[in-house]
Amino acid sequence: MIAYISGTLLSIGEKSCIILTSSGLGYEVYLSSRTVQALPRSGEEVKLYTTTVVREDTLDLYGFFSLEERETFKVLLSTPKLGPKTALAILSIFTPEKLKNVVSAEDERMLSQVPGIGIKSARRILIDLKDRLKFIIAGKVQPGPGFSKPPVREDVLMGLTSLGYTPLEISHILDEVLEKEPDLDVSAAIRAVLKEKARDK
Repeated sequence: MIAYISGTLLSIGEKSCIILTSSGLGYEVYLSSRTVQALPRSGEEVKLYTTTVVREDTLDLYGFFSLEERETFKVLLSTPKLGPKTALAILSIFTPEKLKNVVSAEDERMLSQVPGIGIKSARRILIDLKDRLKFIIAGKVQPGPGFSKPPVREDVLMGLTSLGYTPLEISHILDEVLEKEPDLDVSAAIRAVLKEKARDK
């Protein structure tokens, strides 16, 4: 079972990327659209937590920036009639924290925004998730063993893209900022990147 992969990002597709490891092997890793948008540029290093999904005729690798997202994906897969594509579609729209809120509120209309999930399916999935997402207790996320906070880089990149910047134009600046000051929180990192971006003009 491959649980973690680190290497050079060779190419980025709409739903996956190819990572070349130091051993010379290249792996195709399937990702949520949120993760695809947060990837660095081709040729740069990338590190992902992974889950291997084995079906009758396929063996696929799915990647995530945080352990929490990977564990949420595994919980989604344990839900009856919910496959990896739908699980990724859910994580493309909801972070683990937002999904927690949807499940806690039993908001079937919100969950039905995911392509391929109707109201009836959303209702069934919410019932199943309430039993399976053990880190949801009294409306709060319980970290549990092996969980970690999502990396600052991902949240900063999402914040900057919401401001109109593309990952391509800000990823290298963000990496430089976090390399100099790795303990920055999200808001401080965003301000630092915007400051550096202004200097480049």
